[in-house]
Amino acid sequence: MDLDTKCINDTSLPECYEESSGPLAVIIIPSLLAFSSVLVVALIFYSLHKNKQRGQSTSCHFTNGQQSVTLTAASVSTPKVQQALYPWEIHQECVLEGLEFWQTGRYGPICKGLLKKKDCPSSAVVVKCLRDGPNQPEAKEFVEWLLFHATVCKHQNVVQMLYCQTKHLPMYLVLDAYSPGNLLHFLWTLRNKNSDSDADPLQNFSEKSVFLMAKQVAAGLDYLMSEHRLVHGDVAARNILIGPGLSARVSGLGVAFGGRRMDSAFRQRATEVPLKWQAPERIMMQLIIDRSDVWSFGILLYELVTLGSPPYPELEPLSVLPKLQGSYRMKRPGNCGGPLYDLMKYCWVWNFKDRPTFSAIIKLLDSSLHLAALKPLHVPEVIDIFEYNRKAGLLS
Repeated sequence: MDLDTKCINDTSLPECYEESSGPLAVIIIPSLLAFSSVLVVALIFYSLHKNKQRGQSTSCHFTNGQQSVTLTAASVSTPKVQQALYPWEIHQECVLEGLEFWQTGRYGPICKGLLKKKDCPSSAVVVKCLRDGPNQPEAKEFVEWLLFHATVCKHQNVVQMLYCQTKHLPMYLVLDAYSPGNLLHFLWTLRNKNSDSDADPLQNFSEKSVFLMAKQVAAGLDYLMSEHRLVHGDVAARNILIGPGLSARVSGLGVAFGGRRMDSAFRQRATEVPLKWQAPERIMMQLIIDRSDVWSFGILLYELVTLGSPPYPELEPLSVLPKLQGSYRMKRPGNCGGPLYDLMKYCWVWNFKDRPTFSAIIKLLDSSLHLAALKPLHVPEVIDIFEYNRKAGLLS
């Protein structure tokens, strides 16, 4: 009897077991795989169910009509966060009036309007809102944004937080609008104005005015670094607010806020800063340090003394770095005295270690103030917005 015949008659033989294991494997192995898959899926659903229960037990819900937003315990619902934001919650006697849409921000609409308090005159404000909708993924970050302002905005030369609202939708942040407001736009309004006989310091904008305003900006930036270890990251006239008596406040803190964590979102925001305001080490290596702000501060000085001209007007943005590597620097503007231009060049030293600190810049501005000209600055060219954006490298 050959082997095949024996296997048909008696499968208990070892030789027969080896031959018959093939069909059994075809049945058993897929069955085991299917059972394993079902078990894994069941474990996943169980884990999700437990996480949902934990989330429900640690979430805080704020409602406004039929809309709601869920914030995890890591945001508003923790006692520490509630305690930090409580002093900033808008009072019941405060009313926001005449709100008008201004522009779209990172978290939602930004509006301008008036803040009316009982027995007080109305004041201009900017309101930054969290966009409507339930379970917004930006909600936690927006609360962090509020905490950031509550912590940082405690210096006279930094944008002022007035109130916030986190108890119902829409959540929002109320900032002092400061008037006349945006420094770059203000500089443009000064062009072609003969204000020799005007006693208003906002109109009598001279080289001395540049010194006084620059000193305030430097003080605000020095505060951010010395008190909070924050690099502003986007120092420019467009991010400075001007108020009564040539008072100045540093604004535009988005890059500084994102700089607390070096994630992809922050790197994306940092790259949105126009090249012509960036220091060489930032363009080449994405190295953003306080001395990078010093370089940008030198560009701001140029903007101030030229009444808002774009930097490197003769260069395309991508050609700026190669020119800087060849020791090129912007020429001295016509309205600019020697000491002010020397400070610009000091800010534009290639090696960031050799640039001055903001505390040193404040001292230099103080010591040279008596040398600044008092004649109002005059720039005859009218600004064309499209042409400005093209030369400044602001067009996408």
